[in-house]
Formats: sequence, C-alpha cells, structure tokens
Amino acid sequence: MYLIDQESGEVLSSINFKMHKHLVGLIIFLCGLMSTIVNAQQASDKYRDLLNQNCVSCHNQALKTAGLMLDSANIHDVSEDPALWEKVITKLSLRAMPPVGIPVRPTEDEYQDILAYLYTELDEASKADLNPGRPTVHRLNRTEYANAIRDLLALEIDGQALLPADNLGDGFDNIAEILSVSPLLMERYMFAAGRVARMAIGPKSMQPVSEQYTVPSEYRQNYQMSEDLPFGSRGGTAIKHFFPQDGEYTIKVELERNIEGYIRGLKNKHTIDVRLNHDQIGTADIGGVFFGRPGPIFTENQVVHYSGDPDQVGYEFNADEDLVYRFPATAGTHLLGVTFVNNSTKPTGIYEPELALADIASYKGGDPEVASITITGPFEARGPGNTPSREKIFVCEPSSMRDEACARNILGRISRLAYRRPLEQHEMDELMGLFRNGIEDGGFDGGIELALQSILAGPEFLFRIEQEPDGLAPGEVYPISDLDLASRLSFFLWSTIPDDELLQVAEKGKLRNERELKKQVQRMLQDPRSTAFLNNFGRQWLAVRNIDASAPNQEIFPEFDEELRQAFKQELQLWFTSMVRNDESILQVLTSDYTFVNERLAKHYGIPDIYGSRFRKINLDSFDQRKGLLGKGGILAGTAFNNRTSPVVRGKWVLETLLSMPPPPPPDSVVAQLILEDDSGKVLTLKEAMEAHRANPVCASCHKLMDPIGFALENFDAVGSYRARYEEADADVDSSGILFDGTAFDDTAGFKKNFLKHTDRFANTVTQKVMTYALGRSVEYYDMPAVRDIAENIKNDNYKWSSLILGIIESTPFQYRRVRK
Repeated sequence: MYLIDQESGEVLSSINFKMHKHLVGLIIFLCGLMSTIVNAQQASDKYRDLLNQNCVSCHNQALKTAGLMLDSANIHDVSEDPALWEKVITKLSLRAMPPVGIPVRPTEDEYQDILAYLYTELDEASKADLNPGRPTVHRLNRTEYANAIRDLLALEIDGQALLPADNLGDGFDNIAEILSVSPLLMERYMFAAGRVARMAIGPKSMQPVSEQYTVPSEYRQNYQMSEDLPFGSRGGTAIKHFFPQDGEYTIKVELERNIEGYIRGLKNKHTIDVRLNHDQIGTADIGGVFFGRPGPIFTENQVVHYSGDPDQVGYEFNADEDLVYRFPATAGTHLLGVTFVNNSTKPTGIYEPELALADIASYKGGDPEVASITITGPFEARGPGNTPSREKIFVCEPSSMRDEACARNILGRISRLAYRRPLEQHEMDELMGLFRNGIEDGGFDGGIELALQSILAGPEFLFRIEQEPDGLAPGEVYPISDLDLASRLSFFLWSTIPDDELLQVAEKGKLRNERELKKQVQRMLQDPRSTAFLNNFGRQWLAVRNIDASAPNQEIFPEFDEELRQAFKQELQLWFTSMVRNDESILQVLTSDYTFVNERLAKHYGIPDIYGSRFRKINLDSFDQRKGLLGKGGILAGTAFNNRTSPVVRGKWVLETLLSMPPPPPPDSVVAQLILEDDSGKVLTLKEAMEAHRANPVCASCHKLMDPIGFALENFDAVGSYRARYEEADADVDSSGILFDGTAFDDTAGFKKNFLKHTDRFANTVTQKVMTYALGRSVEYYDMPAVRDIAENIKNDNYKWSSLILGIIESTPFQYRRVRK
C-alpha cells in the first residue's frame, strides 16, 4: 500500500503496517487531500525515512496495539469511527498535523476546509445517534462528604482525618468510575457515621481526651501565619477544634527544638499570645533569662554536649513546660490561636542572612517557633450544650423520651436532605425502628443518634443513584428527573447536597423551566458555597497537588520553605477565584496582568515594597514574565524535578492541561536518561542535553511537541525563580524554539504570543475540563459536539466564566441520560 500525489504523480511513502490512529490525518495531508491509495509491490523511499523519523518510530509500542488498518479509516463516512476523527480534529485545529519537519503542509484554507467538513459530519452523526452518556453510580468523595455533613448537621469535620484520599481520574477526584468501594472503605464510612452522629448529638458524659496539632517544621514562622491570628503577630498556628461538651479545657504549647533538644530562640525575650475565638486567654514571656553561660548556638557533628551552665541549659531544654492554659469553652467548633507578639525592631550590627532549612535543624539561635499544641478536656463537663448542630437537628422539643411525632419530624427533615428526595414510607419505618431501639439505652437523644448514624452510613446518602424511568427501550435517551438535576447542580457548583430551596423547586417539577433554572444557577453562584467549585475545580485543574508533592533539593534551592509553598498555592487560588468571581474571560488564564502576593512571594518574584503576610492584588505591568498562568511560581515548581527543571514535564503539562493534546507514552524500550556533560567534561545546558537526547529517532517526534514549550519556560528554575543564565554551565538561557504548529519564537514572550493563536482550542479544552468536573465522568468523543457548541456560544459572550458554566448546565450531557443498550 502506498500514497501517490495526484498533482505530481510522485510516490510519497510506502505504508504496509498498522497505522497509529493519530497518523491518519497526517497521511491525508501528505497527499494534499487528493492522493489515491493503491496496491503495489514496490514504492519510492523518498519520504519514508522522514515520515518514520517524525511520526512512526516514537509510536512503536502504540502501533502494536492500535489495531487500525489504514484502509479502515473512511473519511467519506466519519461516523464509522468518530473517536478517531475527534483525535484528528485536535491535531488539525492546532496545526500540529503534519508535524514539524514534514515538508508538505496544507494551506490555511485547506485546514479550514477539512475541519469544517469534519465538524459538520461529526455533529450531524451525533444528532442522528444522540448519546448524552450514562454516568455510573457516584460515591461521595471525602470533600463532598464533609461538605454534606456541614450543610446537613451544621458540623465542621475533618474529612482527611476520617476518610482516606480518593483516587484521581482525568485529574479530578470526583470521577464516578474511579470512586471505587472496598470493604475497608465501607468500614471507614461506618466509623465516620458513628463519629459524626455522636459529635452532632453530643455525648451526655465523657472522660477527658487529648488531641495534638503539629506545625510542620518546614515553616520558618517569620511572618503572621494566618488571617485568623492577630495583626502584629509572628509564627504559631490557628486551628479549628471541636469541643464535645461544655466544660473546662487545657491547651499545652510545645516549642520547636533543635536536634540536641534545645528550644530555639531564647536569647531575647518573646511573648506568647493564646486566644480562643480571637479573645485572649493567656500570655507568657519566654527567653531573655540567663542563669549563666549558655550552651553552643550550633550543634557540632550532631553530638550532644552541654557546655553551658547547668541551670541555663536546663531552662533552654524546658522553657515551655509551664506553657499550659486552662479555659472554659462551650460545646461546638471554636477557633484557637497560638502565636508570638512580633518584635519588629532588630538590633543593629552586621547583617546576618537567613539560614537554610537544612542549617536550622542544628541551630539554637533565631526566634522561637511553635512546634505543636495539645488540647485536653473536658474537665468539669456540663453536658452537650446548645451547639449549632443540636439547634439544626432538634427542630422540635420532645414531650417525652418516646415522643415519636417529634422523632418523625426530625428524621424526616434530615433524611429528605440527606437522600436528596422525599422519603418513602418503608424508609421512615426503618428509621423509627432504630429510634425505638436507641431510646432504650440513650433516651430520646440516643434514639435520634442511632437513626442518624444509619442515615449517614446508608447508600442513599453515600451514593448518587439516578433513577431510570420504567418502560424505556435500550439505548433510548431521556431527560433526568428534576431531583437528579438538582443533585447534579449542587454537586457541580457546591460540592454538596441540594439545599431546601433547590429541593422544593425540584419536587414541584419546576427546575427544568428555563427561567427558573437560570435563577437557581445565579443564586447558587452567588452563594458562599460556590467557593467549593472555585477551590475544588481550580485546585485540581491547575494541579495544586503538584505543589504539595514538590520537594526541591535544599542544597540547591535553600530559599524554598513551607511559607513559599503555601504562598504558591494561595496565589493560584486567589487569582483563579478573582477571575471567576469577576466573570472575566477564560482567556485571562493565559494573559491576566495581575496576581496576588504577600511579602514572602513578592520577595521570591523580585517585586519590591510588599510587606506582611496578607495577600493583596497587584498589577504586573512591570513584571511581564509573571503574567498569565505560565508565570505563576506554583505551576513552574510543580512541573519540575527536585534538582532541576524539566522541559518535558512542563511541555507535557501544557499540552494536556491547556490544549487537551496529550502526547503518547514513551515506548518501553526508551530509557529516559540525560547526559549533562559532553565527552570533554563540559557542563551542558539543558537544551544542549535534550538536543542530544532527541537525536534518537525513537524519541524525536514526541519531544518536538513537548520540548519547545518547556524550553520557552526555561527562564524559570525549578522553584519558579526567574533567571537569565545557567550558572553551572556558565551560559545564557536559550528559550527559543519552534512550536508544534511550525511557528518559531525567540523567547518566552514570543512563545506566549504564538500560543495565543490557539485560543479557540484553549477555550475548547477549558470547556472539556469543566464538563468533566460537572459530570463526574470522562468527556468522550460523543460529548465533543456539545463541547464545540458551548465553546462557540461562549465566544460570542467574550468567553465569560458565567456563560461557560450555564452552557454546561444547559447542555445535553448534563441534562440527559441514555438507557444501557
């Protein structure tokens, strides 16, 4: 089998193997869209080597499994394999097919013509065989579980402490088919149900218990650590703690020690400030006390030695032993803060730079830091009190221990919200049976607690199960019920259960009314609970978890610490939230000229005159390199290795996250090892080393997609700092390259300018990402006509976030479902 250009009559290439699906469109264009496939015994090798080098070699493993013969791809009837042609559309829309290096490329008109043909044919085929998808049963992930408990019972719980982490699918933790259920996980849900029910109702009596909260040692604690701590404070921590009963409690403060056990920072006097709900409940002075000669300020070879005066050494070991405060607290969740009064004055003298974290472990100087706080209680307990949870649960006052009318009122209200639908009679009967069992040992409260535990552990609460109407034929498409639509809405925008208003509208069958639906969407987006979408979608789409996982080598990057890590995360969250809240264009993700920084992050970015730990919005007109997503330190650090940058990782991340064009995995036979020195021992720049790696034809074509993007970002090191030179190689950073569409750029600014030519594809990708999150399932080829329709509509409204969200909610995949064939 071979290809012939009908204009020149020249044989272009021989093809006698199973083709990788991504190459079909390439073959079409190599023939100028006018070639004929014929059988032959021999063919010219003129373009064979070039084709193999650029396309085939790097896909050897994929070719073995693709299973698609070239002649099975029918461009005259794309409905035969729409999944294949959607992949071709992705490549063509980015002008990435044929790849860089192929001498024959179509004109722009030819690109537009074939894309228009494919769009029309695929969209028409989709209408003829509508498939809105069929999401599987959806278990609540731990974020949704915690939010549902909050809204159902007015109880803040730590989902991470109660439940294991959820698996990820397509970058998100709410993908139904990934949210598997194991016996061990169900045990955890059973345990959580009992724990939550007991917390919500409140124990009548209990023995004192202790709970410890630690502060990661990677924090330097040089700044105000939280907006929940007083202005003018330094270091420490603020936590929300659940107090099970009215009573007395104690808080024990433990300070950070060096590897010898010395408490650090006792040379000067420091004041500790302890607060409950912002009210001061205790203070203490530490440090500045001298009984004699102190011990060494640094540990030598980690050998414990006590060269100071015994009394002085004893104080430096035990200065925090009396930092115990007793205070009264009512039952419920309260804010506790422990911090130091910030002494902003510094003694004059020789400037001493900050120590690296690796050195601090053996250092005894500096300022003291909080290592942990331990809360113990209750002492002199006075019962469960009148908590927000009890107020929300006990909507009636029982006339007696066996007041079943009141119990039905309580359990009916809770179960309706928990199940996201009206309760059936047999379900109420089961709950009342549990209530009757519970009152024998625990009275009225005990009966409610036992029934509540059953609700929280039951499948109707833990799983989103969409009911299918009776009498439908296999493969038939039907609109989901108003109640199921209400659940889809609430878990999309709030990551929690529908509230009473949304349920009432759904129960009346009015949610599908166009005006009512828009009204509810607008209300929900204005509700504080919509922060869940901003946090959960934004955090996962922008892969903030990569920032948590990054561990830069402290010897190479001593400036990296936990404060900087948290600042990276906070910047991304505030920046993304601002764009959505202000209903900006989704294109602002690529181009925005502002960001949010505090002193720590501004120092890292080289931005002057920013002081304090509070984040504030700043304009980036004088810092072009930080504009848009690809200038954010968190993205740059999260796509690097611990000792150096990785153009491959960064390029792959951009292709997957911003363009939905993931490169294929490398063949099993390829060993990813860079040689960072030449034969003479000269240190190579990363680009020089990668060029040697790309000389291998097995690696070349995939790296031609990824590497130029990564090299465009090489002016940012592995912790997101800007650089103009490789100090180790004594060479300037070369950020030039050729983009996947064949356009060349000289630097990062040129890359960003060329990248913006593909805003339509970026909008399509963002639509896919939001739809994936909204549906809780992967976006498939049969969803792409709806994706294109939404992306085209929002283009007419300046790509506003509100238009995108409403477009997805009004789409067929969101509102319809298909019967299993």
